[in-house]
Parts: sequence; structure tokens; C-alpha cells
Amino acid sequence: MPKITVRFENEAEKPEKWKDQPVGDTIEIDAEEGHSILEALLVKDIHLNHNCGGVCACTTCHIYLHKGEELVEEISDKEEDYIDRARQPTLESRLSCQCVILEEEGEIELTIPDQSDIIGHEH
Repeated sequence: MPKITVRFENEAEKPEKWKDQPVGDTIEIDAEEGHSILEALLVKDIHLNHNCGGVCACTTCHIYLHKGEELVEEISDKEEDYIDRARQPTLESRLSCQCVILEEEGEIELTIPDQSDIIGHEH
């Protein structure tokens, strides 16, 4: 199973069950091949907005993928178009709903951007 290391831009958004870790510490989770990064996070109770339900129709599940790009599906033209609309996109920006894990082994490192200003609902 691939390991996903998660960082939060806004430490206040760290899930309650990991709040006892010092500020800046990462959370490590296992993920399954065939699942998206969004699905892997939600299964482990790590909240990430996804207003469209994870169908590449918004930017609320935007992440910064620092390591492991080769372990997930390549970025599509549609995803690139949406990333251009995300808040503070970078070259490492991806939509977590579109990052389907392709490999059984490896390491993925990502940061969840500050979600405090996202308007919408939680799933």
C-alpha cells in the first residue's frame, strides 16, 4: 500500500484525533491502489472539501502534490483547466479527486491548502 504523508497549511484544520501532535507534524496514512487521494483521505477521517462530489467540476479538493506524482494518474486537460481557477495554484497543484493511485507501493507527500475561506458544504 502506498503511504501518504499529509501536511496542513492551516493547523486548525488538522483532524481532532491528530490534534495532540505538535504543530507542523505530518499525518501518515495508507492508501489503496484504485482509490483517489480524496477517497484515501476521507476514509481516514481527514476532511477535505469536495463540493462537486469528486467529479472534477470544482476546485475545492485542491492539494499540493510534492512527491509521488508518478504513482497517480496523469493530469488531464479538464483538471488543468480547473486548477487554473483554484486559489493560489502552483506547479504542484492537483485536484485530489483526480489523483487515482496506480501503484501498490510508494510514497506520496502532499499539503492540504487552507480551506477556511471555501464556501460550500461538507460531504
